[in-house]
Amino acid sequence: MKSFRLLLLSLPLALAGPGHAANPWNMVKQIEKQISAPVFPDRDYPVTRYGATDDASADSRPAILQAIDRCSSDGGGRVVIPRGRFFCKGPVVLKSNVNLHLEEGAELIFSADEKDYLPAVPTRWEGTEVFNYSPLVYAYNVKNIAITGKGTLNGQGSKNIATWKPRQKPDQKKLRKMGTELVPLYERVFGEGHLLRPAFVEPVSCTNVLIEGITLIDSPFWVIHPLFCENVTVRGVRVDTTNDNNDGCDPESCLNVLIEDCYFHTGDDGIAIKSGRDNDAWRIGQPTQNVIIRNCTFNSKINGLCIGSEISGGVRNVFAENLYIPSATDAIYFKSNLDRGGYIENIHIRNVRADSVRSTLVKFEPDYKSESRNNYPTRFRGFVIENVKGGVAEISGIDISGFARMPVEDVTIRNLTLDRTPIPLIVKNAENITLKKVMINGMLQTLP
Repeated sequence: MKSFRLLLLSLPLALAGPGHAANPWNMVKQIEKQISAPVFPDRDYPVTRYGATDDASADSRPAILQAIDRCSSDGGGRVVIPRGRFFCKGPVVLKSNVNLHLEEGAELIFSADEKDYLPAVPTRWEGTEVFNYSPLVYAYNVKNIAITGKGTLNGQGSKNIATWKPRQKPDQKKLRKMGTELVPLYERVFGEGHLLRPAFVEPVSCTNVLIEGITLIDSPFWVIHPLFCENVTVRGVRVDTTNDNNDGCDPESCLNVLIEDCYFHTGDDGIAIKSGRDNDAWRIGQPTQNVIIRNCTFNSKINGLCIGSEISGGVRNVFAENLYIPSATDAIYFKSNLDRGGYIENIHIRNVRADSVRSTLVKFEPDYKSESRNNYPTRFRGFVIENVKGGVAEISGIDISGFARMPVEDVTIRNLTLDRTPIPLIVKNAENITLKKVMINGMLQTLP
């Protein structure tokens, strides 16, 4: 099997680390120049031409795959799902130069039977490489792909696969042990007979990816999961699914990512930036870097904007602005643990409004669900968070907590106001922390 890492081993290094320029936001324009949405020939391949029917009880998958094959072999274009309800008994597998386009009023309904997502395919599950059930929309090592339009993808996760979480622990532990012990990938075969839920939309080792305009509902697991990809745009997408672990968008070990104008109503994090888990990710060594997030709304059961916790490959150069968080557990959240190693650095966030959070407005947590005391702490350094307005945080306002041997470093928070919280400020095991015009509970906050 061709490694899904080959694509990224030749990618350019990150534009810069901490201290890029006097105004680090200038870096956004440089990243944008490297991100261009794929362009497709002006040719349409309606799936009805190949036998798909507006009948939610009839399997349109053979017709969809045939249209994708023809479109790609002709050099590209749009594979069109017209208005209507179309059933897909298994995964849609995208090929190079194909734009899967759902017209307004179109609904693509996926099978709830896990057997339809076999054979197992290469992926990562919670940051560890594995052969597992295919994601519902999958692409592997292809270029110039898109999912666009005003239609809806319906994963039907709640009918079966999304309910597996209470029974997944044995498989979860087995896979994590394999990753820690660096068991060869070809021996990590799960899928049939196992309970590791597949993602909804997952391009793997792809270049030039566009996901735009669509609505995604009832996901079995993580919703949009670009993995080992370069040049990814997620724009104008509506994610409305609240099953367990329904993260909205999880770019993982990706280079040059733009997420903008999206709405996330999710059962877990709105956005969670990742780069793999523990020893398995150290082996690969592929960070997520150069990420732009802007003009997004997070109505999340868990966190709004999150980095972690699977970040063993590192995360750097993240620029997020103009975010609205009407409800979440933590609004802005950086998390890792003592198994991860890696780093989170050069993070810039501005212009955030959070109405109500059940925990903390801004939180640094390096000891999140540590499974051992291996003492591989993650390096947190280089954060600027500014122009944040919060209503209520039920536990604390700002929590910056590091380890004595690995403190959180170089954090500036300025122009932050929070109306009400029981504990305004927690700072421990942290160095070079700067607070400027931070008002919580009507009082100016200063460091102890």
